Amino acid sequence: MPNPKGYTWQLNTDGVSQPVGLVSAMDSSGRLFIVDKEGMVFILRDSEVGPTPFLDIRDRVGIKGATTRGLLGLVFHPKYAENGYFYLHYTNRQGDIVISRFHVSKETDLGDPNSERILIQVKPPVGEHNGGDLAFGPDGYLYISIGDGGGGGYGDAEGNAQNPESLLGKILRIDVDGDNPYAIPADNPFASGGGRPEVWAYGLRNPWRLAFDTLTGDLYIADVGENQWEEVNFLPAGTPGGANLGWNYFEGMHAFRDKPSESQSYLPPLVEYNHEQGCSIIGGKVYRAKALPEFNGVYLYGDYCQKTVWGLLHKPDGTWQNEMLFQVEAFITSFGQDEAGDIYLVGLTGQIFKLVKK
Repeated sequence: MPNPKGYTWQLNTDGVSQPVGLVSAMDSSGRLFIVDKEGMVFILRDSEVGPTPFLDIRDRVGIKGATTRGLLGLVFHPKYAENGYFYLHYTNRQGDIVISRFHVSKETDLGDPNSERILIQVKPPVGEHNGGDLAFGPDGYLYISIGDGGGGGYGDAEGNAQNPESLLGKILRIDVDGDNPYAIPADNPFASGGGRPEVWAYGLRNPWRLAFDTLTGDLYIADVGENQWEEVNFLPAGTPGGANLGWNYFEGMHAFRDKPSESQSYLPPLVEYNHEQGCSIIGGKVYRAKALPEFNGVYLYGDYCQKTVWGLLHKPDGTWQNEMLFQVEAFITSFGQDEAGDIYLVGLTGQIFKLVKK
């Protein structure tokens, strides 16, 4: 792990209302897209935020009733430069979780708000744990994180996370190119029955950001804890579907509720930390840029409450190193990555920072 004293999070831009995400279209344009919780997407180009939103869907996004509602996630199709498709994860004004596809307009810096095609819509019981992320895997399929639909202290009372017939508390995996609106990959664990065919992994409380390592294809899932434990889950590239990540039988590596089924196996988190060290994990990205080769392979993630950034590194001998690296002046809501693999940090009050050498 590199010595963090030689690096800093440099302010890149400021001024967006409530940013909760930063995404590249990976279309060689150099643009970054800032996700604003209220229902807008802005273009960040050369450290300048464009005055006109790339997309404005405030007319259908609902933020009332819970601090975790709003426009939460954005991802661009791997062939965006050809087909113009991008996908959003948001809560509507009725509190439903919505996964939709949109299309860019004839102007490359403007998305078409009237092009929406709703793919998935879920009604949560409480509506604080919505998950909120989307990512295309190296297999070309769309992965979607959805929370258990509960709230603080709820403990997933309805057992949605462990119920394969529910889309709540899951990582979903769909083929957006296979049919209209989507097809089910044949190797999804419940593709032939026994649960919802979209389900890929389950047993999650509120997975706030998932990330594929752009080099290895490994999947990192950060799951926000209930009472005491925040966690990072890890699925190596090639892991088959059906992993049960434990919630609500377990919070982190610790027993939480009821007795787990002896016929079921549970995958413990890779790392955890307790609420003396933070209270709300923010999933990050694996550094793969040439600018800071010392950080190559480090998964950078943070904590919203303590304003800390941690590094997690898979070492050549197969062991893992987990270390708190930075204290920042921002309530972290997300991390982003540009086409070069550089990593950015998003602050709730409008700041976007970039990891650089001092």
